[in-house]
Amino acid sequence: MSTDKPSQTIIQAIATIPQRIIRYISGAVARIFGPTDDEYPKTGVQPFEGDIPDPKKTKYDEP
Repeated sequence: MSTDKPSQTIIQAIATIPQRIIRYISGAVARIFGPTDDEYPKTGVQPFEGDIPDPKKTKYDEP
């Protein structure tokens, strides 16, 4: 029995859709759990150089 062209196309689409979904999800999982590709410089711990707020003043007090 031979199948015509439209039915072959439908069968092929039905077969490839789950493969594409699995490839999409596995790519996301590999990116989440894979090694990092960030290229930030290794700076280490930076000292705090800010001002410590006065606990007696609130942001609503006049300066």
